[in-house]
Amino acid sequence: MRQRFPIVASIKTHCPEHHLNTPMTDQEIISSLIAHDPKVTAQFFFKDCRPLFISIIRRVFGNQIVDYDEIISELYVLLMENDARKLRTFKYESTLFQWLKTIAVRHCLELKRRGKVIDNESQEPLVNSGKNLSYVESSQAKMDVESLLRQMNNQRYALVIHLLMIEEKSPEEVAKQLSITVANLYNIKRRAMKALVEVALKDKRSYER
Repeated sequence: MRQRFPIVASIKTHCPEHHLNTPMTDQEIISSLIAHDPKVTAQFFFKDCRPLFISIIRRVFGNQIVDYDEIISELYVLLMENDARKLRTFKYESTLFQWLKTIAVRHCLELKRRGKVIDNESQEPLVNSGKNLSYVESSQAKMDVESLLRQMNNQRYALVIHLLMIEEKSPEEVAKQLSITVANLYNIKRRAMKALVEVALKDKRSYER
């Protein structure tokens, strides 16, 4: 029996208006995302879908302070890891926008259930602060992330992601190791996640040349 998600039903779904040169079908969008097309990825996922994702995050976490950009970046990694294995499960039984809404709700509920969003002294969150990070659980996924980390210019960013995601250390442990506060670690990881997504897009474009 398919599990129902009340939050999904309570959030209105409006298909985003794509501001690309020509309208695209869901199949074309999926193909472009899998190919890591930078224009489609930036426009559709990070801009057109952003209001939906923010609405879901607010509904799931309520008044808890969270970082929208970091959770959205994590959603992207979740969909695209292991050669977009998760994204490839879309069966066109609904609109892509509706399907992404369900994926986003499930991911946010899982983050909340596992306590992956925590508040620190500065009232800022550190997403995925504990063990068993949902989007790097498999050894293959970790290998994919490590490959991208080696391509990052900022090795401090790479180290922070490696310690939190690969070695699965707590934010307190990482902050102590780097001689910084948890609040500073939060700020570094937020920038590091954005840099990781940029490297992933660049890596795919280079591979396809």
